[in-house]
Amino acid sequence: MKRILPPLLTGLLLTGGAEAQTRPTTLESGVLKIGMEGTYAPFTFKDERGQLVGFDVDIAKAVAARLGLKPEFVLTEWSGILAGLQARKYDVIVNQVGITPERQRAIGFSAPYAYSSPQIIVRGNANTSFRTLADLKGKRVGVGLGSNFEKQLRDAGGINVVTYPGAPEYLRDLISGRLDAAYNDRLLVGYLIKRDNLPVKGAGVIGDPEAVGIALRKDNTGLKTAIDRALRQIRADGTYARISRQWFGQDVGQPGQ
Repeated sequence: MKRILPPLLTGLLLTGGAEAQTRPTTLESGVLKIGMEGTYAPFTFKDERGQLVGFDVDIAKAVAARLGLKPEFVLTEWSGILAGLQARKYDVIVNQVGITPERQRAIGFSAPYAYSSPQIIVRGNANTSFRTLADLKGKRVGVGLGSNFEKQLRDAGGINVVTYPGAPEYLRDLISGRLDAAYNDRLLVGYLIKRDNLPVKGAGVIGDPEAVGIALRKDNTGLKTAIDRALRQIRADGTYARISRQWFGQDVGQPGQ
């Protein structure tokens, strides 16, 4: 039996031009395909039982539930995750995708659902004064390939930027001494230190808090409207606050946090 979609979603196929009107999508069968890494704790990763868990996983499930859709997760490396969205391998990305002007020219975004700041990461026993990106000039700094963090390092100039598929790889090289520092999300740093007792520590926090949103194809305006409504609903009923406190002990949905 074909699943009847909520009224707000029945118009989604009419929002993307002729192709969207004639080409079936996963939304027709009641499925929301969600792209994410699966290696980016505490946002999206596999636990000791091999189950996909994390802050972004829980947010994605909550949003899909409000849409009346079944979430289906598609794991892919960060370096190809935006291209996979354009190639229609999934409907959305829920993976701490920063909302930047450059990305907004190519893809659409929901309203922001979290805020954080980049942070320099160093070995726990390091005696360094890395407080700004200028302090990293001439240093080997590990970062995720294709990430907003990589762009910031390259824009700073003079830094020996070393790219990796994900955080586990460059944190391993940082601990072993093959890197002078790493660069990633402040929330990730604190979580990994607490969970895994890694011999690393946070150094300088760079810039103001940055917004992240659920990424989707630019022409899918109906889905954006539905997702924005779902995000408002999970804030209003306390679901968002519960998920955020579970993973971070605070509400990360406000830029002032």
